[in-house]
Formats: sequence, C-alpha cells, structure tokens
Amino acid sequence: ARQTFLMFAADLAGPMHREAPMHDEAVRRYEPFRGSVVAETLQETRKLLDVIVGFGGQWPHGSYMVPGGLTNIPSRSDVHLFRQRVGRYRAWFERRVLGCPIERWQAVRSAADLDAWLDETPEQHDGEVGFLVRYGRGIGLEQLGIGHPNFLSFGSLPVPPRSRVNPRGPGDRFIPAGVVKGTAPLPFRQEQVLEHVAHSWFHDYPGGRHPMEGETRPYATGNEGQKYSWAKAPRYGELPVETGPLAEAMVARNPLFMDLVRSRGANVLERQLARLVRAADLLPALEAWLGELDPDGECCRHMEEIPDGEGIGMVEAARGALGHWVRIEGGRIRHYQVITPTTWNASPRDAGGVRGAMEESLVGTPVRDPADPVELGHVVRSFDPCLVCTVHVLRNGRAVGRLAVGGAP
Repeated sequence: ARQTFLMFAADLAGPMHREAPMHDEAVRRYEPFRGSVVAETLQETRKLLDVIVGFGGQWPHGSYMVPGGLTNIPSRSDVHLFRQRVGRYRAWFERRVLGCPIERWQAVRSAADLDAWLDETPEQHDGEVGFLVRYGRGIGLEQLGIGHPNFLSFGSLPVPPRSRVNPRGPGDRFIPAGVVKGTAPLPFRQEQVLEHVAHSWFHDYPGGRHPMEGETRPYATGNEGQKYSWAKAPRYGELPVETGPLAEAMVARNPLFMDLVRSRGANVLERQLARLVRAADLLPALEAWLGELDPDGECCRHMEEIPDGEGIGMVEAARGALGHWVRIEGGRIRHYQVITPTTWNASPRDAGGVRGAMEESLVGTPVRDPADPVELGHVVRSFDPCLVCTVHVLRNGRAVGRLAVGGAP
C-alpha cells in the first residue's frame, strides 16, 4: 500500500495527465501528503509496523531474525494485541482498497471476471483497486513496460505442520518457488542462478558464474566502453527474469494474472495491481499464523559454534527474489555473494548483450515531454526499485532533465 499510494501513484496525479477524464479524482486521492488515500495509508500501515516491531525490536532496520531465532520475544498479550491490529488493518484494506471482502476478491479469476467485478457494486467500482484499474486503463498503463515474459520466485514462508494455511502451489511453501517462461512453469534449481559482468564495472570473466563461484572485484577507469553499471547481471540459466509480486502470482499460477499476462503481457498496470492486492493472500495467512503461534515455545537457541561449510539462503522479500550464498572456513566468512530483487530487475546486459527486465521494458516507451519523462517513471516504479542496490551510469548522452525513479530501501 505504501509503495503504491505514496510512491507510484504520485505521478498519476501530476500535470502530465491533467487532460485525463479522471485526473481531478486522481489528485484528490493521490496528491503527495494531501491525498485522501495517502493520509489513510500512513495511518493504517502503522498498525502493521507495530507488529513488525514486536518481533524485530524496532523499525526500520529491525533484527527480527538472527542465527538461533528471534531478538525480541513477544508475550502472550503482545500476540493478542498483534492479532487485533492485523484485524483492523484487514478491515481497512477490505473497505478502502478492495471495496469488498477478501474472499470476494479471490473469486476474480480472469480478465472478464475483473471487468464484471468492477461494475458489481459502487464500493468495488470506486475502491482503490477499482479506481487504479479504471484510471490506469484510461491513461494507457497497460501499454507501458512490456518486457521479457519470464518470471522468478525463490519462494518463502514454509507452512508449518498442522497449520490451517495451505501452500499456494506445489511444495510446502505458502509463496512457491519456481520459474515461468511465458506462461509455462519450470522447476526452480538454485544451481541455475548465474551472474554476468560483461557490462558491469568488475574484472571480466567469461559467461556467467554461479554466486558460490562468483567474484566481486570492482574495476572502473572510465574507459571500459561497453560497461555502464555497478550491478552484475543475474540470469536463470540464460533467461533474463522479472521478480516481484507479479512474478509471485505467475509462479503460484494465479488464474487472474495468468489470464492478464497471456492477453496483454506483463505491463505497468498489472505489476502495480499484483503488488497492491498481494495483501489479499498474505493477510488471512498472517491472521491464522498469529492464532497458531505458541508464545511459550522456544524462540531462540544459542549458537555454540559456527561450523565450516557452505550455506544458501533464498527468500521472497517485498521486492522479489533475494538470495545469499556464503562459504565459512575457520569460523570466518571466506566467500559471500548476495543478489537482491532489484539486481534481477534492473540488471544491465549480460555476456550475450541481452537486456535485463527493466531495461527491456523501457524500450519503445513513448515519451511526450523529454524534459519531464513521466512515462519512464511509471515503468521504473512499477518494479519498485531499491536505488541503494543498483546504479547505472550512462555517458556521452545529452541531459534533457532529471527524474526521481525510486524510494527508500
């Protein structure tokens, strides 16, 4: 909700779209610091941040998880309070964002269902999801940002035994792991993850390397020619992939988003819609798990010693697939590599000259005013980039203006 209404939607209320029929309503909802849904989002999301603080001790930069368990142990009364706050947030999400119960939204399984849902009730038509879809279609967001039709999810949230929550795909994870090429699913194998540096400011090596064998040796004199990024170019095998909420929906075989991508390709509106409605899946699971939690159970186990070996940690973060690869020798880290979601999405070209997901999605974007390229901002923000993770620098071009394209990490 914060990314959609505080970062992405701000441009929808800007002067570039002032001729759109629903622009005045977009300003009323999305104007920074003043829009009605902006103010409500700041207020309502604090309820969930309180829950995060309860497990991580603070926010931001909470340490909710350390080797051995948790850093902050909530009491039984804390957990009861968390359930109340999640319930209140869900009530707001259903009333203001969806305009209907979560169960009704989950019955929307195709583009035709979505059209019928929009006209079913005034609350659904005028809710934030309904308005985003209608306004986004009106200003052409479905035609922007169509890139590679490949998607990646590392999977996350293992479902505990005897939980009331069911995995959303094969395996035991609520967010399944997998790869989708077009709309065809492929099994995920972490050994297929490779990193290229042909267009990155690092010492070269041929082709791509698995992170456990990767090197991070910066090298930039300004005369490298084809090199233009401090990011490496991760690939799944040879596939450039998109990660994030839309990729999660595709890997989970969500019928609505499979139908939308099949008919129109992955685009700005669908990425943002997938991000906004992801809570419709997560909130019921969160409520169930808080109810199943045993506050009197073991929460932390002291690590007596750190064994030598190799470890791999992969999870679906808010922005998508996040992976860590580590080798420990003599109780110390000998080798470490991390690939963030933004590195997947905003990667430069690989050794074969193939663009990453975000670069590919920008090709052909129509820009009405080069001094104010809002359309490029729509595309980039639909990937929710973390700018501390990835930086490109282009030289020998002509500066025509500046545009902020990301938010805080």
